[in-house]
Amino acid sequence: PQKRVKSAQAQSKTSKIMNTFQISPSSCKVKQKPSDSKTILKQNPVEPHEYVDDQVEDSLQMALQYFEKGPIKIPSRKDKILEKHLKTVENVAWKSGLAPEAIDILLNVALSGKFGNTVNTRILKCMIPTTSISEDSVVKAVSWLCVSKCSGSTKILFYRWLVAMFDFIDHKEQINLLYGFFFASLQDDALCPYVCHLLYLLTKKENVKPFRVRKLLDLQARMGQQPHLQALLSLYKLFAPTLISVSLPVRKKIYFKNSKDLWNSAVLAVKLRNQHSFTEPRKLTFSPANFNPLKRKWKSRSVTPVLNSGSYPKECGKKEMSLSNCLSCDRSLPLERLQSFPLLLKNIHCLELPSQMGSVLNNSLLLHYVNCVRDESLLLRLYHWLNQTLQEECIWYKVNSYEQSKEFANLLDTIIRAECFLQEGFYSCEVFLYKSIPLWDGLCCRSQFLQLLSWIPVSSFSEMKPLLFDHLAQLFFTSTIYFKCSVLQSLKELLQNWLLWLSADIHMKPVMSSPLQITLDASMNSVSELIHYVGWLSTIALRLESNSTFLLHFILDFYEKVCDINIKHDLPLVVLFPPGIFYSSLLSLDTSILNQLSYIMHKYHKNLIAAKKKELVQKAKSEFSFSTKTCQQFNHYLTTMIGCLWTSKPFEKGVYIIDSKMLENTEVSKYKNSLNLVHHPSLLSYAVSFLLQESSEERTINISSIREKKWHCYLDYLFSEGLQGLKFFIKNSIHHSSVS
Repeated sequence: PQKRVKSAQAQSKTSKIMNTFQISPSSCKVKQKPSDSKTILKQNPVEPHEYVDDQVEDSLQMALQYFEKGPIKIPSRKDKILEKHLKTVENVAWKSGLAPEAIDILLNVALSGKFGNTVNTRILKCMIPTTSISEDSVVKAVSWLCVSKCSGSTKILFYRWLVAMFDFIDHKEQINLLYGFFFASLQDDALCPYVCHLLYLLTKKENVKPFRVRKLLDLQARMGQQPHLQALLSLYKLFAPTLISVSLPVRKKIYFKNSKDLWNSAVLAVKLRNQHSFTEPRKLTFSPANFNPLKRKWKSRSVTPVLNSGSYPKECGKKEMSLSNCLSCDRSLPLERLQSFPLLLKNIHCLELPSQMGSVLNNSLLLHYVNCVRDESLLLRLYHWLNQTLQEECIWYKVNSYEQSKEFANLLDTIIRAECFLQEGFYSCEVFLYKSIPLWDGLCCRSQFLQLLSWIPVSSFSEMKPLLFDHLAQLFFTSTIYFKCSVLQSLKELLQNWLLWLSADIHMKPVMSSPLQITLDASMNSVSELIHYVGWLSTIALRLESNSTFLLHFILDFYEKVCDINIKHDLPLVVLFPPGIFYSSLLSLDTSILNQLSYIMHKYHKNLIAAKKKELVQKAKSEFSFSTKTCQQFNHYLTTMIGCLWTSKPFEKGVYIIDSKMLENTEVSKYKNSLNLVHHPSLLSYAVSFLLQESSEERTINISSIREKKWHCYLDYLFSEGLQGLKFFIKNSIHHSSVS
């Protein structure tokens, strides 16, 4: 359509059109020819929503011109023109965000001191980007801080905005050159927390200098142990451990307050309005060749940003590229050209990482790079992105929206796929669970939350229990049996991951050295406490679910991992299951439960003997949960089990959880010798089938006839039916009633 003529009447109706999104029939666009006084309707009439968009765009341009040129006179508090343009900018920013050019103009206005402090604050609060923020705009804005044209509160708000929008900045090279200026701003006590947060994001190994370490230590001596100073010192200690000898917190969950609180809801609203189609999350790709580097993450439904090398010049690689441009081109390999694993190996020393670290989650080649290159700053950048993103995207308890909850689940699926690929948990996800589990209803994103639970890194169980496992226990006891089984499955996977990490840590150093790591002794104690916690959960759950066979399967699956820790993972730890689980399994009516219990007892027997042969008891007696009491408890279990299955004297030495008077009150005659391989409730059907095979014509079957020679034939029959656990237990333990 041809360009319309702007009229004063249309300009006055702009605010009404923006709010109502309706056009009256009299608002048709007309074209006035210069040589003819007749007005002719356009041949291609504009759609109403296009007309509204044009009106909004024109109003925004007029507002930007007003702010850029500045007022002719000092504006008063009741300046209607100023208020009109401010509302225009705010409405556009909160609805669809601002373009990079608009942000460039408004940053100069807010920090140049042309308007009052109230106007500057309103401008900074509505600086919501649609796509990206130009690095040049940030550099020019920082230059205004040097001339002291804005107030202290405006400076604080600008630093908060800079931290919150850090991932939207297209490049970081020039901003990194301003590291010294930002560091000098630490002298201002009001700015110090926000400058520390910005420096935490910018710091590289080459930024760590002895004079900066001394300055931070002096600030800490003057201000005390502030979390933001400890965060920067911890980062410096990672890069240069010899420069910092003071003790720092071993595990600090939160160093900085969330700077996105002011802009979080607005950014979320802009994102939702700009998304027109729902797409499933991308799977891990081997090549980023199909990614469009110009598309930002708000263009699609996926929360993770699109892979973009940032500083890669568009002309690089073109035939018409000039020699000077070619020589000035960075030698690092752009991510757009990384398409195969051999290419990664060839250029691993000069790979250019993305400006937004979250984009590595969808790319297997970059995950390989993160896993192989021992650079702590990569993981720190990734953890920071995860912290911010999970906090702003966790809306399942705030907004009841299917699409938003689906998007949140997709984000968690992406993180879980990356953790499975790296075989390593992210500490940011651990902190996220600490914040979310107390608010979780056990239904929303159940699969994702339980998978994140299984990838929690090894840490002190005593610290984790009040933050995580106490809240999880409340959900566990009040939920269905299916939820209980899901939790037990996740805890089994958590134990397996911990054991794999610990067995690997014995032979190699972890990628992240120090403040997040704990000693091997403390890790082993945490594993032991986790096993005891699951035993406590399982015992109570069996009482609540009336010794459900379905639940027992999941409990014994967990202890099938526990029973073989010493031999399989070469870790000096043997923890038995509690009596409630042992007797419930031994007296179960399900044959598979008895078979699984027999296999677990067989593995416990082998691990205890191996531990004694290696003399691990003497080496680790004071450190790990392995003592004489463990052997005594196992011997009692072994004697009871042999009595139930072999000697027909199951309860001669008593039962841990059943009083002898209670057994007498059951009025079962000869209860002390009423169980064996033939009379056990779970094996009665096998005994009947065995007798029917021998004499199918007999109508009366005497189960007690299975003895002496028939006993051994009956054993062979049981073993042939697939009861391998029972076979291992009988052949290896029947002649050894205790650990010698």
